Amino acid sequence: MYGHNPTSVKVAEAAQTNTSKTYFGSMFVMDCPLTTLPNISSNIIGYAQGMTASASQTELGLLMILHFVFTEREYNGSTISILGRNLVFENVREMPVVGGSGAFRFARGYAEGKTYSLDVKSGNATLEYNVFILHP
Repeated sequence: MYGHNPTSVKVAEAAQTNTSKTYFGSMFVMDCPLTTLPNISSNIIGYAQGMTASASQTELGLLMILHFVFTEREYNGSTISILGRNLVFENVREMPVVGGSGAFRFARGYAEGKTYSLDVKSGNATLEYNVFILHP
C-alpha cells in the first residue's frame, strides 16, 4: 500500500474514518500482481484488480469487488469475478465467485482467501486465494 509503487491506494474516506477502529467508510482500489506462488518474484500470470470498502462499524469487514485478470497462456484475456464480504482477521475467508469472462464465462463457485503475510505498519500484505469453480 505504501512505498515507491503502491498497488493499492485509498481513494475515499468518510469524516469518521480516522476515528473508527474498523476504518469504516474508507475505500481502496487495487491493481496487484497475480502470481503462481506467494512471492513477488514468482511468475506473474495476471492481475488482481478491484475495490474494497470498509463496510462494518464493529469488525474489520470489507465489501470486496475483485477481478482476477489472466494474461498468460490459454487463460490470457479471461477473468474471474468475486464479490463478497471479506472479514480480514478470519483465518480463511470465503467469498462467492459471481462470474467471469473468456474461459471462465458463466463461472460460479467460491474463493477462499488467506493472509500469507501482513506488515501492519505499512499495510503491505501478501494474500493467497484458492478458487473453486463450477463451470457449465
